[in-house]
Amino acid sequence: MKVLLINGSSRKECTYTALSKVAEALNEENIETEIINLGADPVRDCIGCNMCSKNGNSRCVFNDDIVNTIIEKAGESDGFVFGSPVYYAHPSGRILSVLDRVFYAGKKNFEFKPGASIISARRGGTVASFDVLNKYFTINQMPIVSSTYWNNVHGNNKEEVKQDLEGMQTMYNLGKNMAWLLKCIEAGKNSNVVAPNNKVEKTNFIR
Repeated sequence: MKVLLINGSSRKECTYTALSKVAEALNEENIETEIINLGADPVRDCIGCNMCSKNGNSRCVFNDDIVNTIIEKAGESDGFVFGSPVYYAHPSGRILSVLDRVFYAGKKNFEFKPGASIISARRGGTVASFDVLNKYFTINQMPIVSSTYWNNVHGNNKEEVKQDLEGMQTMYNLGKNMAWLLKCIEAGKNSNVVAPNNKVEKTNFIR
């Protein structure tokens, strides 16, 4: 089993430190992990062109950034952790642009797989940002993995984050809970428990 962790910061500092603690707990449970750092390279926003639907909802038409790589890796992964710093009380625009496109173009690679989000901040904005990232899971039939507190850490650099003992413990416990749920799902598959094939009825409010 494998969990893909995405660092929505352009740097390997606070968010990366928190994700690494989640990965540590997963590795102890023999779960493979990979951390993808979005870095500082340009990332396109979704333009709603719907060309991905003509590609079988497996690729974005734009192939000049990391999005299609993430979609491919998602297909080989069993769970996900999305991490972001807080910018003006919301997640980074970088991770939102990436997630908008990977879920729109590659949603089948995420459905029914557990997801969790983690947030790092110097001070405020963590709960609002946490709520935004969790919405990607709830619209795509993904179980959300929780921990012993809301999944956030505080600090202005990686050394300060390590001093947030409760936050780091929350990250570690999150990894343990993710491993437990992944093993439960695997046990279910081995007992022929299959995911539902739900229909979608789309409506709007214009009459």
